[in-house]
Amino acid sequence: MIVSIHQPQYMPWLGYFDKIDRAGVFVLLDTVQYKKNEWQNRNRIKTTDGWQWLTVPVNYRYPQSIREVAVNDRERWQHRQRQAITTNYRKAPHWSLLEPFLEEVWTRQWQTIAQLNIHVVRRLVEILGIETPIHVASETGAFPENPDERLIAIARHFGADIYLAGSGGHDYMDMEKYSQNRLRVVFQEYRHPVYRQQFGEFIPFLSVIDLILNHGRESLRILRGEH
Repeated sequence: MIVSIHQPQYMPWLGYFDKIDRAGVFVLLDTVQYKKNEWQNRNRIKTTDGWQWLTVPVNYRYPQSIREVAVNDRERWQHRQRQAITTNYRKAPHWSLLEPFLEEVWTRQWQTIAQLNIHVVRRLVEILGIETPIHVASETGAFPENPDERLIAIARHFGADIYLAGSGGHDYMDMEKYSQNRLRVVFQEYRHPVYRQQFGEFIPFLSVIDLILNHGRESLRILRGEH
């Protein structure tokens, strides 16, 4: 059985959902340190002028974990994101499919970035039609602090014999530890599909909502490279 593990991200890109789709179990790792200026509180959409950030402001104090980082509700980020997305996607072919989800994001009060991201990932998985069960590390058990030992322990917890790692894992994983624990490591090699977008030339590596708004129920097939 394949397990994949990743920090909860905000409105993730297609490759994130490819990892979920390929796994037998996917674990949202909310217990590790939050990283500024990465993908845990922002992602990108397409506009008439190119791509644009969607950012959730946070109140972060080093070395807080992801689940400890509060959303900064003093800023009108939900209002700004509503304006940005509706301006650029209101006329997209499948707006009605994603509108209820977007309204949840814009109207609910979110205490932490982990709470928001976990909801976002689970809802997008549901909308895409991916059937992989999603678990949250902080709700699953206590795991070692060492990064490799933590991943191995989570894989063991779920009875996995294969760990699906991101393509960058070659650079920091101690492969000997996985071998010693009889856990085979497979590295993701995701080939980004080209699909029909609004506003001119194709831009890759956007939030998956760009794909869903343009292709609706066909999105999973496209994400899998089956189109």
